[in-house]
Amino acid sequence: MTRVIVHAGFHKTGTTSLQDFLNDNRSALSAWMTYYGKADFLKAGAHARIYGQRPFWWRRVLFRRAFMRFLQGIPADEVIVLSRETFCGVMPGHRRFGGRIVESYATAAIPLAQEIVGCLRDHFGPGVTIEFIYTLRDRDNWLASVHGHLLRSIKLTRTLEEFRAGFRHLPDPRADVGRIAAALMPIPVHIAWLEDYADQPEGPAGAILDLVEFPDVLRDSLRPAKIGNPGQPPELRARLLDLNRAGSEGASLKAEKESLLAGDVAPRVEKS
Repeated sequence: MTRVIVHAGFHKTGTTSLQDFLNDNRSALSAWMTYYGKADFLKAGAHARIYGQRPFWWRRVLFRRAFMRFLQGIPADEVIVLSRETFCGVMPGHRRFGGRIVESYATAAIPLAQEIVGCLRDHFGPGVTIEFIYTLRDRDNWLASVHGHLLRSIKLTRTLEEFRAGFRHLPDPRADVGRIAAALMPIPVHIAWLEDYADQPEGPAGAILDLVEFPDVLRDSLRPAKIGNPGQPPELRARLLDLNRAGSEGASLKAEKESLLAGDVAPRVEKS
């Protein structure tokens, strides 16, 4: 019987570190699990992200078809681990179709998870064992990381304090996981806190190793985790905010940000 563990988010919770670790150690882990990550899902990951911003029924169909095409190309191994943060939709702070800001994962994450479950049962049979796991982190640190990401990826013009204030009335992502778990019952839904794995050589991927019961005595033989997508220092964040507040748009703004991130722009000078 096939067991599938789906790591479906959330963004900015050590997902890149987790995925890089599992990818770097595929061979060493092969007796306990078969791993599939970002590069393996064909267009399913992109369709899931787009659905998060444009949650139309036909976008959901496109995701389902792409995910099924992925499944049709893989064998029915004993334990399969899938990891893609876009399987929960799009990062909060982005805008949905129509201009509303995405404030919660659950709106997109629940139907995407339901599609994943349906596809897994259609492909592997009704006896397939399915589990979901979501990585989380301290809410304030998570919002700071999301803010830094959005500064470089979209034209975000709010300071970190303003950004946090905009999310002050909202529940933390743990509440989103609760809503997802309720919608998926009786499928198990696990939570792994980034802080709980911060001191482990495998980083947040340790949560996956725990689920597949990888022996502790063999963990030292694995390549240690790397820090993926580290945040920018305050000076760089301030320069990105300046660029977003200036007049550039589209490709011009993107080029200015790329130049800044490459280190080709002079440091910011505060006005007296």
